[in-house]
Amino acid sequence: MMDWTDRHCRFFHRLLSPSAWLYTEMVTAGAVIHGDCERLLGFDKAEQPVALQLGGSDPRELAEAAKIGAEYGYDEINLNCGCPSDRVQRGKFGACLMAEPDLVAECVAAMREVVSVPVTVKCRIGIDDSEDYEFLEAFIQKQVAAGCNTFFIHARKAWLKGLSPKENREIPPLRYDVAERLKKEYPHLQIHLNGGVRTAAHVSALFDIFDGVMIGREFYENPYLLAEIEKVQTGAELPARHDVITSMADYIDSQQITAHAATRHMLGLFKGLKGARRWRQFLSQSPLRLETNGNILRKTLESLHGLA
Repeated sequence: MMDWTDRHCRFFHRLLSPSAWLYTEMVTAGAVIHGDCERLLGFDKAEQPVALQLGGSDPRELAEAAKIGAEYGYDEINLNCGCPSDRVQRGKFGACLMAEPDLVAECVAAMREVVSVPVTVKCRIGIDDSEDYEFLEAFIQKQVAAGCNTFFIHARKAWLKGLSPKENREIPPLRYDVAERLKKEYPHLQIHLNGGVRTAAHVSALFDIFDGVMIGREFYENPYLLAEIEKVQTGAELPARHDVITSMADYIDSQQITAHAATRHMLGLFKGLKGARRWRQFLSQSPLRLETNGNILRKTLESLHGLA
């Protein structure tokens, strides 16, 4: 979710779901150490619980980045071993690390040594021609020995060559059975399923098997699904979209950011409803890129009366 789930996106998502754990976009360890930490790691306390997802393969760098993240107040450090993009592979992190389970275990151990918050791993069920259950099991066992007991399993293998990141989310078939077998054989581990989940009913069914469900792009494209899952899982009332928009207008004012920095994450708020296209068109207008207060959203509600 690089360049997608920034702090403004997460604040918006928190308005829709008070209890879901939120995850940052993947941030490289080197960027955390050498870059603008406040820009990369700063977040509003309202986002919590929130986890920092790191990319990297150097145990010392990851340990230093994890320590910085924990000091910023993140509730979990998650190591990404699932992203298959060429850009990520060139940096020697993401899904290609599944071919080096011992190195990943060194990274996990190094991070656990310097932070008190949980260190977790996100991975695929396999890579390239290595997609049998034994390959995944061996990878997981190495991380368990290093002290990790929580895994987010994207139930597709990743082709490291020949497929784009988008194709890697669609072409390799979903194999929930592989992740389910892992949970059955290692019931003491926390196994969260990722991939292909699009409805609240599906989430409920998966909770009968797994400890949790991780959803990425579907929440981004259809953010109100977060609220629908919250209702099913906790009984909470569905928030009015009008109230969510008003809260985001107030947030824009408080953060002194351009409206576009926040509204670009809100395009899908009315997905599937009459008027959704008008909402997207209004938010996509160029003046939003320059507007520096929340009035633009308040005016949107007035001009699109009846949508919210």
